[in-house]
Amino acid sequence: MSRELALAQAAACFDDGRLRQALARRIACPTESQEPERAPQLDAYLREQLAPALEALGFTWRVLGNPVKSAPPFLVAERREADAPFTVLSYGHGDVVRGQARAWREGLEPWRLTIEGDRWYGRGTADNKGQHSINLAALAQVLAVRDGRLGFNLKFLFEMGEETGSPGLRELCEREREALTADLFLASDGPRVAAQRPTLFLGSRGGVNFDLRLRLRPAGHHSGNWGGLLRNPGIRLAHAIASLVDERGRILAPALRPAALPDNVRRALASIEVGGGPGDPAVDGDWGEPGLTPAERVIGWNSLEVLASKTGNPEAPVNAIPGEAFAACQLRFVVGTDGARVVERVREHLQAHGFDDVEVTPNGPLMEATRLDPDDPWVHWALGSIERSTGQVPALLPNLGGTLPNDIFANVLALPTLWVPHSHPACAQHAPDEHLLGSVAREALQLMAGLFWDLGDDGARIAAQRRAART
Repeated sequence: MSRELALAQAAACFDDGRLRQALARRIACPTESQEPERAPQLDAYLREQLAPALEALGFTWRVLGNPVKSAPPFLVAERREADAPFTVLSYGHGDVVRGQARAWREGLEPWRLTIEGDRWYGRGTADNKGQHSINLAALAQVLAVRDGRLGFNLKFLFEMGEETGSPGLRELCEREREALTADLFLASDGPRVAAQRPTLFLGSRGGVNFDLRLRLRPAGHHSGNWGGLLRNPGIRLAHAIASLVDERGRILAPALRPAALPDNVRRALASIEVGGGPGDPAVDGDWGEPGLTPAERVIGWNSLEVLASKTGNPEAPVNAIPGEAFAACQLRFVVGTDGARVVERVREHLQAHGFDDVEVTPNGPLMEATRLDPDDPWVHWALGSIERSTGQVPALLPNLGGTLPNDIFANVLALPTLWVPHSHPACAQHAPDEHLLGSVAREALQLMAGLFWDLGDDGARIAAQRRAART
């Protein structure tokens, strides 16, 4: 038995077409969770695509109904070994966004895997079928080389509603807390910081959406007859927003700002470069919190955005002072910000600044911010394993700039969370022509085989170390 052999066999899984064949079968399943008529395909993906693959690796599995009525099901699988000293929980989602078939360029289809050079096209190649297919294939090679033993227990949780906000995931984890008990969470989703740089992230920024609305009159009034006499809701709402965030994107409301950027987060972000890839927009150097690098602004700090706004009739303006104005806003926030009180804090700030006529209402579910301590022993272990497998120093992101349901794993299940993504920033995730890079997939197979191998060698020691530290 050798680690090198496991990595070599993981690479062979790419070279001989086994990964391609498995992914082609899964991409062919139109698992659009945003389309109610796809409900049978969501269930079939769990039972026909994932369950047989898991059974072949020695897992037992259950398909569980969603605690939320009419929401898609879950699959929970477990592989136990006698006297295993610790347990790992992994995760993936088999649903995808709408295929948008008509928008794909000629020669490509969302439900057919098409390979052109290094690009593997198809809906779900990057998010998330390609990523969990890589992990299952790497696991199979480690089991083969280790004669059917990992040295730890392993559990999987797959959902089919991530692209619609993971309905029922929190409730299911609360209900199945004992069945999902583990010492470590290790999964793959999201993009690397750059295609050719292996990445480890430890959580995600939180997110809360809220609406601002100012209703002054039931209808508009002629601007020639009433201009200068009637309050204009568009102007007034613009000034209310300007009291929250300035003209360069700096958050002005103290309650919406982080207390500080921790030193270990700053150190982790020192080598991270944001943007610069094909199709990436140019970063505005004078936007956001002054004194921070681009990586610190998008990963280590809060950002307040106006996603949409409207007053009057933008498509056909008329000479009238509108009766109301509206803005859809969003706060992305890091650990230390109380996400549950964001709407309340916005309301208090506006009232204190004389905008008590502006309504503030939440819009959508709250996702809390999470971040495993970058100095956690699991983090140092994972970084070392990835570097050993790839020969590269991996990028460490204390958290993603975006949002995943990581708060459920970190807070409800109380797990240290490690995410190892296999996608890249320009993968066209959620857009036409979504793709996975073959070169990244091949490296990811070896990287994950190394992680699963090293868990068998080192995991018991680290799990015991963390248990001792908690007592």
